[in-house]
Amino acid sequence: MLPKPPELVIAVEDPRAPDVAALLASHLAFARRVTPPDDVHAMDHGAFTDPTVDLHGARDHGALLGIGALKDLGDGHGELKSMHTAEAARGRGVARALLTHLLDLAKRAGMTRVSLETGSMEAFAPARALYAAMGFVECEAFGDYPNKASSTFMTRPLP
Repeated sequence: MLPKPPELVIAVEDPRAPDVAALLASHLAFARRVTPPDDVHAMDHGAFTDPTVDLHGARDHGALLGIGALKDLGDGHGELKSMHTAEAARGRGVARALLTHLLDLAKRAGMTRVSLETGSMEAFAPARALYAAMGFVECEAFGDYPNKASSTFMTRPLP
């Protein structure tokens, strides 16, 4: 029997809140565990104070189930960062709901394109599948990212 879908409330989060900081640390630990050391592009905790970054969390009755950030790269281009779902909440639609929310946020901010970098390793296959299902296609490296085999770059225009 599948678990009951969460009753999500998605809103801006403070990266210093203990549960948010813990989920961000879990995300970074996961990236470091499955990615070559020089190829981890997950944001460190301090980067979330940058005014171009909006961190959002998905909560079910107050419990933090997932996080994701939208970074404004300028010129109508946004980047998804630090998408992570708590292990116990995976498979319940949390990441899809967060991604939909962040894409809507990007549209409201006037962005015309959203891109992302994720790992090319098997551990990132579920994330790549979700992004593809949500209209993202593979693209060339963007911004300051090096073009390495450990990275998959994806982008999606916004209507």
